[in-house]
Amino acid sequence: MCSDASRRKLSNILVTGGAGFIGCNFIHYLFGISSCPEKFSDAGFSGRIVNLDVLTYAGNLQSLRDVDERFGSGVPESERRYFFERADICDREAVERIFREYDIDTVVHFAAESHVDRSISGPQAFIRTNVDGTFTLLDCAREFWKNPDGSFREGVLFHHVSTDEVYGSLGGEGFFTETTPYDPRSPYSASKASSDHLVSAYSHTYGLPVTLSNCTNNYGPFQFPEKFLPLMITNITLGRKLPVYGDGRNIRDWIYVEDHNRAVWQVLRSGVCGEKYNIGGENEWENIRLLHKVIELTAEEMPSAGYGKKTKDELESLIEYVTDRPGHDRRYAIDCSKIRRELGWERKMTFEEGLRGTVKWYLSHKEWTDNILSGKYMDR
Repeated sequence: MCSDASRRKLSNILVTGGAGFIGCNFIHYLFGISSCPEKFSDAGFSGRIVNLDVLTYAGNLQSLRDVDERFGSGVPESERRYFFERADICDREAVERIFREYDIDTVVHFAAESHVDRSISGPQAFIRTNVDGTFTLLDCAREFWKNPDGSFREGVLFHHVSTDEVYGSLGGEGFFTETTPYDPRSPYSASKASSDHLVSAYSHTYGLPVTLSNCTNNYGPFQFPEKFLPLMITNITLGRKLPVYGDGRNIRDWIYVEDHNRAVWQVLRSGVCGEKYNIGGENEWENIRLLHKVIELTAEEMPSAGYGKKTKDELESLIEYVTDRPGHDRRYAIDCSKIRRELGWERKMTFEEGLRGTVKWYLSHKEWTDNILSGKYMDR
């Protein structure tokens, strides 16, 4: 039996992949450290967070240095609310120890291999992390939260964070809903679809209290510069080519990362067990059109950030069309009416504000980008 949302403890939250892009922003949000405080209010969370991350190339503790100073190793042990555990989610012994040691009552599962290009060239890591890792977490939660009579402890929840890519590719019209059939087109999306099915199976077979969310493309601070927006911003500052797949007409829906994390928090607090919620930006852009916008904003912001002046035309000369990605989905678009209607969630960040703020963040955090790309501070 799944606990009523109003009785969930949300005291000791295990965040997997918390040193990655969305995970580190989620931890910031729960501790009231907003990337845009005039837009986003404090989550009101007063418990403890355990960040479980193996620290792959895309995870970096430098992104959480302020959190650790204010809530982790920088405060007396009796006041500590943030803990980091470097471990692999496939390592059952380590995961079991963390559940026991911190008395975990909530799992927010962000950890995943997520770059489609890497999944095409090396799919094995995606199957291991996204499928085997999710299984290990689910099974540890099942064992740790199970009562002697087979029921589950009051107030526990496993929330699985997934992607809209599990639904496949849309045509020129229509939107993904929670009931859209799965049709993954890459090893990455297939591995995420598999993990979604495992989560649902543990709910139906064992009664494990779970919720799921499928989100569209996120953007914002702390994203590894292999993804579209930080790659383009970084390449612009370095005078490098701006690679665009195919004809550049592929369409994506974009949401600011803190709006996504507010939605996840709303699901944790109020979501119905066994349900899934689509989270979208209702903000579709062709890749090439978005790149022109990024160039425009970056050209405007570079002088004040100390990069010197470059014209929009100069920067647009860096655009280079490259061979399309195999199996490249043409369009994604999310219908997020369910989470709005049932949980009262709404986006707060407009795309113009969010995109300009993201450009400014990367221009003013060159040291972070340099360190990320070089691997510096990865294990600190």
